[in-house]
Amino acid sequence: MSQKPSIPKGTRDFSPTEVAKRNYIIQTIRKHFEVYGFQPIETPSFENSETLMGKYGDEGDRLIFKILNSGDFISKVDDVTYSSKNSTSLTPKISEKALRYDLTVPFARYVVMHQNEIDFPFKRYQIQPVWRADRPQKGRFREFYQCDADVVGANALLQEVEFVQLYDAVFTDLGLKGATIKLNNRKILSGIAEVIGAKHLLVDFTVALDKLDKIGEEKVKQEMMDKGISEQAIAKASPLFQMVGSSQEQLDQLKSLLVESEIGMEGIAEMQEIVNTIEEIGLQSAKLQLDVTLARGLNYYTGAIFEVSAPEGVKMGSIGGGGRYDDLTGIFGLKGVSGVGISFGLDRIYLVLEELGLFPETLEKSIDVLCINFGKAESLASLKLVGKLRANGVKAEVYPSAAKMQKQMKYANNRQVPFVVMIGDQELSKGEFVVKNMTTGKQQVYSLDNAKEFLSELVTE
Repeated sequence: MSQKPSIPKGTRDFSPTEVAKRNYIIQTIRKHFEVYGFQPIETPSFENSETLMGKYGDEGDRLIFKILNSGDFISKVDDVTYSSKNSTSLTPKISEKALRYDLTVPFARYVVMHQNEIDFPFKRYQIQPVWRADRPQKGRFREFYQCDADVVGANALLQEVEFVQLYDAVFTDLGLKGATIKLNNRKILSGIAEVIGAKHLLVDFTVALDKLDKIGEEKVKQEMMDKGISEQAIAKASPLFQMVGSSQEQLDQLKSLLVESEIGMEGIAEMQEIVNTIEEIGLQSAKLQLDVTLARGLNYYTGAIFEVSAPEGVKMGSIGGGGRYDDLTGIFGLKGVSGVGISFGLDRIYLVLEELGLFPETLEKSIDVLCINFGKAESLASLKLVGKLRANGVKAEVYPSAAKMQKQMKYANNRQVPFVVMIGDQELSKGEFVVKNMTTGKQQVYSLDNAKEFLSELVTE
């Protein structure tokens, strides 16, 4: 007996309805990307391992899917390395490529390779799948799509302001009113690490801090101590865990805490400018909120950090995030090119829209017209009519066989077809076709020689 097929954990099949809903989100995001002047690019699904490794911190590196070399890769490994059973030393000898972890690092590689073809500042968007060897859970998958927009070659804070506006525009269009755009600055985190005496443990500090909303204050403090951050240093940082109030009140508290840190004060000044500008121009429905515990534990961020949470009442992790990464292209040999970008979490946005019932009902409709098949001559007439309808952008089809009427009508109901066309021998002899409105049950007769009247009816529906 053959084994029942399955798919890897953290991956999914998508039904026609699910694909339609995903495309709705993607098309909405793409529309706003292009309205804001971003251009599309695509990069390979896998990169050379050296392109990806070391760009996401130790935790990120562990989540990168490695691709085994072709052929008899084991025979090329020396006995000492093979016997050591050390994955760190073995992996580079048997795997030279890896599935991309995100779209930002491949984009930085793209910029370096194509720098002579690019007009700076370069605004690009990219909508493609990425892979992470993460533990699957609600809203977290091993294969998922990212929808990224980035600008490289401009270091003005106007770009950060524009990304806040872009988030607001997309989520407003999707009906996700009340989404919260959280804002922090990596320089502020560096300043905090400096003033508490943990400058040399900045990465460990930010990785632990980034887990505050997931594991709570006490566990974050414990993780910091486990990483070698002293109790005295953690005590100095404790105001971060309870910081509340308006954006301006939080900025004032930070100024008191970081008054002796040059880089920290620089981060506060950048945050102040972004907040002031957004308050001046306003947002449609989203809320901008300072969150000084937001770290997004990726090593390449150097300035502003963004993270978007769903409207209140929806239990979901972040549905978007990003930040500034002034040094990212430098690791590939292109110095002095600043960058900032954001990403939309397609899969999580999907789950939120589904939970809140915000998908348009029309997405359930896969075709507009189904022609019933009564036989060879009748189906030929139906094909001619369908051709005219399709030429005018109407989604139409003829049922493939002359099955029982009940079976064909059940098919129409299952696919939620709004109009069913019937051309039987009697209609064929008269040069007519009958249209049944599946919502009202009303039937109307049209001439086969003139489908324009029916087309006009479809437009008004």
